[in-house]
Amino acid sequence: MGACKYKRVMLKLSGEALAGSTGFGIDFNVATRIAEEIKELVDMGVEVGAVVGGGNIWRGREGEGMDRTTADHMGMLATCINALALQDSLENIGVLTRVQTAIEMKEVAEPFIRRRAVRHLEKGRVVIFGAGSGNPYFSTDTAAALRAAEIDAELILLAKKVDGVYDKDPNKYPDAKKFDKLTHMQVLEQGLQVMDSTATSLCMDNDIPILVFALDEPGNIKRALMGEEIGTLVTKK
Repeated sequence: MGACKYKRVMLKLSGEALAGSTGFGIDFNVATRIAEEIKELVDMGVEVGAVVGGGNIWRGREGEGMDRTTADHMGMLATCINALALQDSLENIGVLTRVQTAIEMKEVAEPFIRRRAVRHLEKGRVVIFGAGSGNPYFSTDTAAALRAAEIDAELILLAKKVDGVYDKDPNKYPDAKKFDKLTHMQVLEQGLQVMDSTATSLCMDNDIPILVFALDEPGNIKRALMGEEIGTLVTKK
């Protein structure tokens, strides 16, 4: 296994990943395992930013007839709960961490300030970005792409429940074909379920590769950064 290929990365986690097998809320055993994998990267000298979704607490317009903006703001708050949980799990194993939020809540987290975030990363702190982009109608996928561009991340690590990108749902179709490599444009043209189209376009425009991999297999994050061919790599060309 060779040297690490990347200096600064953005890890995108779904809220459901923190829920584990329960499907709702936070399983702190799972959060600790994720924190331990992030710690491995930090110990290798990799600068790590992270964005966590909120689907384990609130998912979309669950209230009948609810205003979309209100529902999205509730989702943003859910991501902050997850960010604080991940921060706690990281700090419990000795990883210096900061949470920055797109919606100001100064009593519990820093506001997002790009230069401050970059400085934290340079000092070896993990920076977790909460509250999405701070705007309704934009997903946490788009927030991850936006923050990755702002902090000059070299790669987005997109943790999924499946081990890459398929032409159709591998849980439903045994003949689903897995892609080893794709371009951003192929993802958009074929409507593949990687990130939403806004996030994928943002990555394409800013030449940010996306590595889609299975989070459930321990050690996958480190293996990916050490150059092993796992998951699906999405690049501009």
